Amino acid sequence: MAIVAPSFLSANFLNLEADCKMINESEADWFHLDVMDGRFVPNITFGPMIIEFIRKTTTKVCDVHLMIVEPEKYVEDFKKAGADMLTVHEECCVHLHRNIQQIKSLGMQAGVALNPHTPVESLKEVLDDIDMVLIMSVNPGFGGQKFIPNTLNKIRTLRHMINERGLSTKIEIDGGITLENAHAIVKAGADVLVAGNTVFKSKDPKDTIAQLKKITR
Repeated sequence: MAIVAPSFLSANFLNLEADCKMINESEADWFHLDVMDGRFVPNITFGPMIIEFIRKTTTKVCDVHLMIVEPEKYVEDFKKAGADMLTVHEECCVHLHRNIQQIKSLGMQAGVALNPHTPVESLKEVLDDIDMVLIMSVNPGFGGQKFIPNTLNKIRTLRHMINERGLSTKIEIDGGITLENAHAIVKAGADVLVAGNTVFKSKDPKDTIAQLKKITR
């Protein structure tokens, strides 16, 4: 079954406690928390302080996605805030292997994210060292965008690379996931579905999560 990670980018920040409670009571596996700095992407969201409050509400995995430049300056802060999985962008890391080792040295799982234009082959030298690859299926910065179809080809290529090496690296897809396209995404080889508007704008978020959760290859 797919791992479902609702994206709090689409949550109601005037009633965040209620949304945390809803996700806790649902079949969702992870909390997906998008951190944006207004430099790497044209938006600003939240930082360690908000994640620390969210962490107190849940025992589920806190999957923190850093869309920020110079992530190495803040890794310890996000560890202290309660991140279980910390994902950095390949495009932001001059010394990517060092960034990965820093994250893992603090006891977190390490992920690397790729923008739509970045080929998955760029990770061939570090694939053995990471726990997850996050493929952006929209251009990062805002929720509610449409899924980029070529993402399916990237997933298939990456799945082949992972299987060929006998690795357990997870593939996470972020952006434009709906009930209509989720099966094709998982069939292509994805393990983790990040869903924002599809979950939080649904009339019945728990049922939507349950439907996503049932999807298998």
